[in-house]
Amino acid sequence: MPSRNSATLTTISRIGQRRQVVIPKRAFEALHLQEGDFVEVTVEHGRLALQPKRLVDVGDILTESEAATVREGETQLKSGRSKPWRTVRHELDR
Repeated sequence: MPSRNSATLTTISRIGQRRQVVIPKRAFEALHLQEGDFVEVTVEHGRLALQPKRLVDVGDILTESEAATVREGETQLKSGRSKPWRTVRHELDR
């Protein structure tokens, strides 16, 4: 039976064939994992830790100016200063 406090969820899982470990459903859902996600495996002081990781393709990294443009857009969205796509598309077609 899992036990919980404010930041801890503890369950028991069995190591299967090919050293596979099943992540219990409650832990899987608590971490918002999806099938195919990656996890970082760390062993320290006799403890095993799994941490969800997102891999980034080199081509997906923004340049400094692209990142600035994204931040500016996020600021505009948060302040309600956004335009519908049809308006932007019209401005781009000029």
